[in-house]
Amino acid sequence: MKKFFKIFGILLLLALVSFSFWSYSNMKDRHLGYSVDLNIRNDSPSELKAGFAAVPITPEVPDRWVDKNDDGKYNPKDGDSFTDGNGNGKFDKVWIAGFSNNKPANGVHDDTWARTMVIDDGKTRLAIVILDVIGFMHDDVVDVRKMLLEDLGLTYTIIASTHTHEGPDLMGLWGKHPLKSGVDKAYLQFVKEQTAKSVEAAVNNLRPARLEISQDLTGAIPQVKDTRMPEVFDSGLRFIKAIDKEYGTTLGSLLAWGNHPETLWSGNLLVSSDFPHFFREGVEKGLFNGDSLVKPGIGGTAVYLNGAIGGLMTTHPSYPIIDPFTGEELFEPTFEKTAAQGNQLALLALDAMENPSEVIEKAGISLVVRTLKLPIKNTLFKLGTALGVIDRGTAGWMQMRTELAVFKLGPVSFVTVPGEIYPEIINGGVEAPEGNDFEIEPLEVPPVREMMPGKYKFVIGLANDEIGYIIPKSQWDTKAPFTYGREKAPYGEVNSLGPETAPILHRNLLEMLEELGE
Repeated sequence: MKKFFKIFGILLLLALVSFSFWSYSNMKDRHLGYSVDLNIRNDSPSELKAGFAAVPITPEVPDRWVDKNDDGKYNPKDGDSFTDGNGNGKFDKVWIAGFSNNKPANGVHDDTWARTMVIDDGKTRLAIVILDVIGFMHDDVVDVRKMLLEDLGLTYTIIASTHTHEGPDLMGLWGKHPLKSGVDKAYLQFVKEQTAKSVEAAVNNLRPARLEISQDLTGAIPQVKDTRMPEVFDSGLRFIKAIDKEYGTTLGSLLAWGNHPETLWSGNLLVSSDFPHFFREGVEKGLFNGDSLVKPGIGGTAVYLNGAIGGLMTTHPSYPIIDPFTGEELFEPTFEKTAAQGNQLALLALDAMENPSEVIEKAGISLVVRTLKLPIKNTLFKLGTALGVIDRGTAGWMQMRTELAVFKLGPVSFVTVPGEIYPEIINGGVEAPEGNDFEIEPLEVPPVREMMPGKYKFVIGLANDEIGYIIPKSQWDTKAPFTYGREKAPYGEVNSLGPETAPILHRNLLEMLEELGE
């Protein structure tokens, strides 16, 4: 018996040592010592150049599977089956991210993209890349930056996500089950390579340009629902249209709005960029009612970026969208409803662009960038990182490296946020409801947009990272009694790094905006 316990103890010790090394490998800093900290000031009006590119990142989904009970999940016990088309039973899974585990894609509806805008004032060259993915974490952003050649002349590269809930898992959270990563490393590498190609192509497409700025701050309000009190939105539409100074043609456009691209909801099994697909297509190619052109497009490459979508901002199946051509009220989460939403947004954008509020012929780019370390307080995030389900390393003991940037170009300013920030932090309206866990007054004041310089203020959400929800500390709510009379804890905190995230990011953003100046 003693011999048995001795052998058992040795095996247990070996197992613990092996697990410790494996966890360390998952959690080790993948870019040791990496930091980007910039402070560039240029108030001298300069000639501008702009370049655009769109490179597909659509995954291959060669196989099909039969979902016997239409539950959107693969389960042989339900009679579900799959094939490679030759009856071989081979199934190369692409796990759709955003709602639940065990959702293999069953085809592709529309291409997903790495779309890039590069802007250059002769001194500073910025690249803004937007990916049709659920999230692209900081380690992966740094990987792409290291792929970019020095002769591209880039000062700073921003890589953000649309946060589509209808594309492949690139974060690890939506595999076959909660303890199995859904990331296909070969596909992730493909996305990185295509992203680098998109940046390179946009640089090669640089042309002398003028920028036309327009916005519609109210027209899109009926298309988004706030599912958590207090009701605060980031529903304003903001646009930049770049015109070739020599030829007068459209080089491309930047389209900004804050909403979860999940209008297709959880039952969809086709890879798609959701409503941004129809939004961009409408702006570029025009809007058609059947075969009839309703509104001509502007051409060029449209780049859609998301804003403050925490809270959460969504087009829930309970929320209707009006088809702009038929007037029909659409509730069911279908491609018809999603197209109607994209078409509505495109109509609003094209109308606004017909009469730009401002034309920028010359401007200088001022830029402030900070690298930060945020504490990981979420137990599930700690466990997921240790087990390698969340596909990123740490930067110190239970700390996550991330990044903030603020920049301005004439009357236009930008703030980048590394996750899904609650709109009240951006636009105002942070509350301290009775029952909040810390019994404190709001900390994230004044609102970020109030401190941003210029007339036109863009927020790029999920930029250079995806750290989850960024929740005002005075609204943090995991313990009973719950705020606003709820019977259970609200959604959000379970997908947040912790209650200190918002105060840290807010404080740094205000300091950086002060450095940026008026």
